[in-house]
Amino acid sequence: MAPAPIFLAFASGDNDVRGKQLVISNINACQIVADAVRTTLGPRGMDKMMVDSNGKAVISNDGATIMKLLDVVHPAGKMLVDIAKSQDAEVGDGTTSVVLFAAEFLKQVKNFIEEGVHPQVIIKSFRKATELAVEKIKELAIKVRKDDVAGLRSVLERCASTTLSSKLLSANRDFFSKMAVDAVMVLDELLPLDMIGIKKITGGNLEDSLLVSGVAFKKAFSYAGFQMQPKHFKNPLISILNIELELKSEKENAEIRVENVEEYQKIVDAEWQILYDKLQSIHDSGAKVVLSKLPIGDVATQWFADRDMFCAGRIPIDDLKRIQKSCGGSMQTSAQKLTKEVLGTCGDFEERQVGGERYNFFTECPLTKACTLVLRGGTEQFIDEMERSLHDAIMIVRRALKHDAVVAGGGAIEMELSKYLRDFARTIPGKQQLIISAYARALECIPRQLCDNAGFDSTNILNELRQKHAQGAKWFGINVFTEGIADNYAACIWEPSLVKINALTAASEACCQILSVDELIKHSKGGNEYEAPDALPGRGRGRPG
Repeated sequence: MAPAPIFLAFASGDNDVRGKQLVISNINACQIVADAVRTTLGPRGMDKMMVDSNGKAVISNDGATIMKLLDVVHPAGKMLVDIAKSQDAEVGDGTTSVVLFAAEFLKQVKNFIEEGVHPQVIIKSFRKATELAVEKIKELAIKVRKDDVAGLRSVLERCASTTLSSKLLSANRDFFSKMAVDAVMVLDELLPLDMIGIKKITGGNLEDSLLVSGVAFKKAFSYAGFQMQPKHFKNPLISILNIELELKSEKENAEIRVENVEEYQKIVDAEWQILYDKLQSIHDSGAKVVLSKLPIGDVATQWFADRDMFCAGRIPIDDLKRIQKSCGGSMQTSAQKLTKEVLGTCGDFEERQVGGERYNFFTECPLTKACTLVLRGGTEQFIDEMERSLHDAIMIVRRALKHDAVVAGGGAIEMELSKYLRDFARTIPGKQQLIISAYARALECIPRQLCDNAGFDSTNILNELRQKHAQGAKWFGINVFTEGIADNYAACIWEPSLVKINALTAASEACCQILSVDELIKHSKGGNEYEAPDALPGRGRGRPG
């Protein structure tokens, strides 16, 4: 989903490319892919607009989203797309950072490749540097006390706020960071992401968005008679069905021959009786709210309304599963023998207006805890980007809750790691010293890009940061809001240490993989046929023995 795919030639158009020429070609390809997301980093990052062939536009500054929508053709470039996806799946944030790390690592070693240094020497040094960097992050990371509920919540809100500061919601990050923390806190110990539903309603103010502690979904298509149904219940029994409750014409070519009108009337009556038997069975079970994946017709709707029951058909399967997990009960494919054991319940059911839509709310659920975020905004594209931003914030809160260690953001941890690796490089001899120093320089790409995107003088600010870190101020980084450097830990610009560990590990492994490839072989069509050699005795050419 991009204006044009990124095509990169394989060195002089040959089908077989090898050696130094191929490695440099792959490094150049990765630079071009990274340039596509470079300017999106940080609170002052720019957005990208991607338009598909149908003219639909997606506006986002989320690295993983941009990388997914780019049509990257070059095999080495695709590896950067893969590490962005893995970072998004594993942590939820740091997708732009991981791409920039990988591209910068390759850029720093390009000169070594051109000068004839063997790729395996570089790979060995990179793995050593990554191992040292990860150990240093774990040493520097500050543990969060889980027994201090107020302190833990404050840390989680700061982590979510730091993530949202580089998103579209940066102006309202305090409001949405609280919402993201509330959403995760509602869940049980396993923190299942599928129990957080996100619904989008166009119109209204950003801060009209709300968090529902339960399950909510848009009112399904309803037939005549739904106006008479009650819209509010306390402690209702809920029937979850996968049954069509309406009369349907035969799907196959059916033929019934009758001799007279009475026989035809019996067939019609039997069809109606089957439907009424299903409805009566549901009513007898005691259910007050009837939900079905399949349609519920006008006859059934009016029948339920006459008996003070609520029904809704064509409910999305994801919402039904969330109701099933949080309210109990099980989905039934037959209306026979409906007992209370297969019905769910909730403390409160209500249908009410949200903006221009009617929504059904199931709250005070007794089983697995669930929640629903109802997002409001001016345009569809805006709300879509809100959803992506909140997804990142929720993922960060989940990871911070599971892996209770944080570091300062804003380039602080990268500068400290760079200084540490430079000091370490001076203690070892040989080529490894130069390569680990290059790795340390590459880590400075994050603070440098933050400065460039904010319009600061990156050379001066990086020099100031190097001086501070050399003096032992390990948490000093860039603060784009004060337009200078600051102690980012004291300024509460925090992020989980897992984000940095995962980003460095994934970027380093991708670089090692790219550097270890020394030949590209493109198979032409029809070139894979097998022919048995003539020299084998007792076999004809191409004939099995």
